[in-house]
Amino acid sequence: MNQLFDVPSGGRRIAVACVAVLLIATVATEGADTGSVPLAAAWTVSGGLLLAAVAVRRERFDTVAAAGVLASCVVTLVNTRVAARPDTTFGLVETCGLLLVVVRAARLRPPLRAAALTGGALVALTVILLRLPPSEYEPLVPFVVPALWFGTALATVLGLYLRLLDRYRAQEHAAGLQAQRLDYARELHDFVGHHVTAIIAQTKAVRYATAAGRPPSPEELDGMLAAVEEAGSQAMQSMRGMVAVLRDPGGPASAAGPGGELADLRTLTEGFSATGPATRLTLDPRLLAGALPPGVAATVHQIVRESLTNVRKHARRAGAVTVDVRLDGDTARPAVLVSVTDDGPDAAGSGAEPTAGSGGEPSAGGVDRPARSGYGLVGLAERAAMLGGTVTAGARAGVGWLVEARIPLPGPLPRLGEDRRHGDDRTTATLEP
Repeated sequence: MNQLFDVPSGGRRIAVACVAVLLIATVATEGADTGSVPLAAAWTVSGGLLLAAVAVRRERFDTVAAAGVLASCVVTLVNTRVAARPDTTFGLVETCGLLLVVVRAARLRPPLRAAALTGGALVALTVILLRLPPSEYEPLVPFVVPALWFGTALATVLGLYLRLLDRYRAQEHAAGLQAQRLDYARELHDFVGHHVTAIIAQTKAVRYATAAGRPPSPEELDGMLAAVEEAGSQAMQSMRGMVAVLRDPGGPASAAGPGGELADLRTLTEGFSATGPATRLTLDPRLLAGALPPGVAATVHQIVRESLTNVRKHARRAGAVTVDVRLDGDTARPAVLVSVTDDGPDAAGSGAEPTAGSGGEPSAGGVDRPARSGYGLVGLAERAAMLGGTVTAGARAGVGWLVEARIPLPGPLPRLGEDRRHGDDRTTATLEP
């Protein structure tokens, strides 16, 4: 069905040219009804200018439209001074052209220019009946002139409606661009921030150890530099991927979606544990067996990555980190529950409960861990809210700092019912780097 409307640009130009020739020929035929070649030519010029005003570019509309309205009034004036009169028409195509000029003026031009063009078109429409023989005035004027005025009013309303619709579309487009910029900013923060934080942590470790009189051995220094090199390479890959998306938002890189999958969590936690505190990953095997929607899987991966980045940045004395990803809820309305906990001493003694980020209006409420200000958790709350989920973050007595997210699934996983029939309700696989 779509192929029926897929007209090539060359075919479209030919169709437009044919329509234009047909309209001009109609205007010339109406002018020929006067029986005068000069009048026929004048009718063709005035009608052609009005038709051109409907099709020309916006910056040329004022000039062409004003010329067409003026030409229509002049042709009517000349027609009243000569004996040659049309027998059957007063210029129907030209009348339609004047009404279309009113529509386009109300849609595109500023109020003063639109009012001037509309007023000129209304005058031309009012006097256009004078082209007919005087004997036709009495039966036609009482009916046709009010109809033309009413048509002008409708054309003005239509133009204003299209003007409001254009403004709404422009605002919607601007809002879409702003949302896209925010999304790219979140992606940039998630991708690059994780790797750059690892580079900074490794560099600080070398500096602090050297300043304390315990410089790393050549083997240790080589390992640290290798970790810095790996983090830098990953940051460059993330930047290249982001640039590819920016250059072609509809390309395969964008369609694939950045962020990673659940199967990549082991690699993520292993890399974090190699340069930071020991990390324990618990992953529900039903999530690996079932087919998670790409958006949910990518969001879960981003929540874990951002939480680990925050641990590296703000909980330097943490000795252990626990990442738990499991299936929660019943069969009909399952959800993915993600929790990342560290035992940083700056959070363990506060006794505060996490504060929930709003699902309707994502906020960073509860992400006020001392010295932990930024946009990472705010972005996670926004991502979760897009999927109908929530994010909580805060200190919990006896646990440490906890980031917890609940992402609802649009429907049951393919193997969820089968697993439950076998009594496998809360089976988890523990993977320790």
